[in-house]
Amino acid sequence: MSPIENTKESYGVIAILFHWSMALLVIGLVILGLYMVTLPDVGFNTKKISLILYHKAFGILVLMLLVPRLAWRLTQILPQLAAHLPDWQKITAQFVHLSFYALMFTLPMTGWLMSSAAGIPVSLFGLYTLPDLIRYDGYLFQRFIDIHKWLGYMLCFFILIHMGAALWHHFVFKDDTLRRMLP
Repeated sequence: MSPIENTKESYGVIAILFHWSMALLVIGLVILGLYMVTLPDVGFNTKKISLILYHKAFGILVLMLLVPRLAWRLTQILPQLAAHLPDWQKITAQFVHLSFYALMFTLPMTGWLMSSAAGIPVSLFGLYTLPDLIRYDGYLFQRFIDIHKWLGYMLCFFILIHMGAALWHHFVFKDDTLRRMLP
């Protein structure tokens, strides 16, 4: 069993729980987002509307979980990267991790801004309706669609890099990089 807090050798239970729960949420949101945009807009497509509402609610959940996750990361020791890594790979790993944090903030925010510009409220699973961040504006709505889409593609790119690197470390280098993030 992993310790609660991080050590120089491995991540603790809390960091592991944050990592995998948010990974499932984010990957689920990516899959849902890519699927729902393929559905037709014509008529009153209740399936698409329902999926969009879930996408928004889970996106806001990611934004809410980002605060304690970031607080935990800032107050914890970070396990050392594998000693055999060249500096460029260490820098790349840090860049990808920082990019994930930036994207876990900017994607929900651009989604919320997009909804606000469309005049469509964002609800957290029907429990609470978030205030609009900006007034109705069709032009901004279209811009936020584009920004949200391209940020989503960036997220997909970073997920593939992250997963590929973890698997490369596990199967090629045979080091503990992946095992440190497993319960």
